[in-house]
Amino acid sequence: MADSYDLIILGSGPGGYVAAIRASQLGLKTAIVEREKLGGICLNWGCIPTKALLRTSEIYHYMTHAAAYGLSAEKPGFDLSKIVDRSRKVAGQLNAGVKGLMKKNKVTVVEGDGAITGKGKLVVTGKDGAKTELNAKHIVIATGARARDLPFARADGERIWTYRHAMVPKEMPTKLLVIGSGAIGVEFASFYSDMGAEVTIVEMLPRILPVEDEEVSAFVQKALTKQGMKIHVGAGVDALEVTKTGVKATVKGVGAEEYSHVIVAIGIVPNTENIGLEALGVKTDRGHIVTDGYGRTSVEGIYAIGDVTGPPWLAHKASHEGVVCVEAIAGQKPHPFETWNIPGCTYSRPQVASVGLTEAKAKEEGRKVKTGKFPFIGNGKAIALGETEGFVKTVFDAETGELLGAHMVGAEVTELIQGYVVARQLETTEAELMETVFPHPTLSEMMHESVLDAYGRVLHI
Repeated sequence: MADSYDLIILGSGPGGYVAAIRASQLGLKTAIVEREKLGGICLNWGCIPTKALLRTSEIYHYMTHAAAYGLSAEKPGFDLSKIVDRSRKVAGQLNAGVKGLMKKNKVTVVEGDGAITGKGKLVVTGKDGAKTELNAKHIVIATGARARDLPFARADGERIWTYRHAMVPKEMPTKLLVIGSGAIGVEFASFYSDMGAEVTIVEMLPRILPVEDEEVSAFVQKALTKQGMKIHVGAGVDALEVTKTGVKATVKGVGAEEYSHVIVAIGIVPNTENIGLEALGVKTDRGHIVTDGYGRTSVEGIYAIGDVTGPPWLAHKASHEGVVCVEAIAGQKPHPFETWNIPGCTYSRPQVASVGLTEAKAKEEGRKVKTGKFPFIGNGKAIALGETEGFVKTVFDAETGELLGAHMVGAEVTELIQGYVVARQLETTEAELMETVFPHPTLSEMMHESVLDAYGRVLHI
């Protein structure tokens, strides 16, 4: 006899496990299927362990620049194995936390590869080959995505890496090539550069961090170049050849050069294979599952959330989609999921954070805009921290005062962006933001000053 549930979730990343918790809260008998570790890529191989690595490189950067703060730190060094071990322990702690949450919320965890075999039917194949049949009226697909390989050079884990290999290096790269300058590529470039590697970034598009505001992209490129990185935009890698001592890369318009290691960060591929989609007739678009605002697919009773449904490929997007999806299943009538107010963060040095429309996108839509900008160098807290690199930019609708977008670059901006996210969610205009009292001395004052600047009222610059 198959085990029966109200809801089965295939995949336990930040979309799947959050959906399972919310389903349990709503009284649904829930099972979650996972073939690797609870928490998915985010907790085990993505968001969390990379931030642990970046924290290490941040501290190392401060140690090597201690004199700027009136301190002395003679010949700072590091143990790569211990750095990796700390990152893995952080991931392990979060993994254990998710296990505890599943137990607390009475969610059944089934380990193995899951495949939908029919309407409301799912079979899980364990590592020992044993099969477990599960039944449920509702099945949510939250299988996520994986790194995209170059068509002419697959990652081998030795010289050519994906993000997973880059998180557990066996040796420290001396000369590193990063292919792709999205958040993943720039974060790893930042980590390895701060740890002493000679880093080169290659991006096919005209600028790095191409989804960000043009001013932000230009600022980050200038900052990374100042740190010693080489950056080639509008350039692609034509060939990679593994040699005895490294990897020979041929970059279009640049030429051939040898590197000790290469990180491939050119995007992701949705995990939609071998889970039964084809037989069911679930509609996909370029590999991603097509859904509506409630996670419903083209097949009744089958839902999908997170990276497997397409961009933006962000953990917090997946979590919110999961909540909306199961609330709809439970009859709660939630507001349908939309992507208009999802913040994006890049944890490089300097950090980048944004939400909403860029200035260029707003103008493309035919809007008349007012923009404001305030630099870190004009902020007392930033000067006290020794973090004077960066700015805050806001974009408003000139006719209505609607906050169309906010774009930040500099220290701790990933912690600041939520203020603008809340403002947009509450449909705040420039009037409310200008009348808001911001605490002093804080970095958040720059958010206020940027709004004031958009309307000719900036105070401290």
